[in-house]
Amino acid sequence: MASPELSQFRRIVVKVGSALLVDSDKGEVRSSWLAALADDMARLHREGRDVLVVSSGSIALGRSRLKLPRGPLKLEESQAAAAVGQIALARIWSEVLGAHGIGAGQILVTLQDTEERRRYLNARSTIGKLLEWRAIPVINENDTVATNEIRYGDNDRLAARVATMASADLLVLLSDIDGLYDAPPKNNPNAKLIPVVESISSEIEAVAGDAESELSRGGMRTKVEAAKIATTGGTHMLIASGKIEHPLQAIADGGRCTWFLTPANPITSRKRWIAGTLEPKGTLTIDAGAVTALRAGASLLPAGVIKVEGQFARGDAVIVRGPDTSEIGRGLIAYDAEVAERIKGRSSPDVMLILGISGRSEMIHRDDLVVGG
Repeated sequence: MASPELSQFRRIVVKVGSALLVDSDKGEVRSSWLAALADDMARLHREGRDVLVVSSGSIALGRSRLKLPRGPLKLEESQAAAAVGQIALARIWSEVLGAHGIGAGQILVTLQDTEERRRYLNARSTIGKLLEWRAIPVINENDTVATNEIRYGDNDRLAARVATMASADLLVLLSDIDGLYDAPPKNNPNAKLIPVVESISSEIEAVAGDAESELSRGGMRTKVEAAKIATTGGTHMLIASGKIEHPLQAIADGGRCTWFLTPANPITSRKRWIAGTLEPKGTLTIDAGAVTALRAGASLLPAGVIKVEGQFARGDAVIVRGPDTSEIGRGLIAYDAEVAERIKGRSSPDVMLILGISGRSEMIHRDDLVVGG
């Protein structure tokens, strides 16, 4: 199968690891390399694409700033080093993107933020608003509060979770190797690059290796695990070398890499998850006008809701029924049940007065809504 092209994708997540971002000998950021990567991102941004960054490096930078010795750190030491490093990391990304007139927004997440629906929706909404404002979200695992029980352990899988959460259609993992090989290339001079992986089979899993970098918690095995998460969520993924300057431009020019393909798209996969996996916690009954609007692809506004049933929290799945009680669809509700009851049937200006804040204009956003045939 032919490889896709970078120009085909509208929303791209780029994962940058510690080993690429930080010179381990000097303990400093690789400034010229990062500036070149920022040039690539700015080019995609000017073309109208949405760009997100998942960046490691907070612990490595914190170690450098605090002049900590080499070797493994205890959990509390890693957390403290990250607290120092996150400030430096945010400033660095703000400066390199700001040089192109692009704003950067820092988002710190933990595993629970992508698996608990309320937190998931909050993080997703923040990402969506930053992209709407044409800023670039810079996302990192919140190492200052993560524990051994809840942390991802590597930012490859975090990047995959972020990509699916943001409905990205491509995840780029920049690595110290230019793709997945059929054998370890350091040990086998005849190893061949696998340019396209159509599905992740047991054979593909078997060729994945372990981490070799002191700064990195991830390896090829975790990259394949990340590919499973991404492709299941409708996001294509690729592994490419980040050891060269302008790595994204190299990909755009047809450089060596490995593509992991998905048969779906982010919205389709997300809606399949909403429709078939989540247990509904309540029901909204809507008027005929709202039914027509939903079938035309609109979001559900409070004004169209005539009845609220059940005990649900923001982010829970609910059933949407028409005035004749027939099921119209299912979606993720943007308000707790008590608030939904207060604002049902009300216009957006009324909602603002009732809640005392502008709030969200939709009861269920169309991206969080599955409408039946």
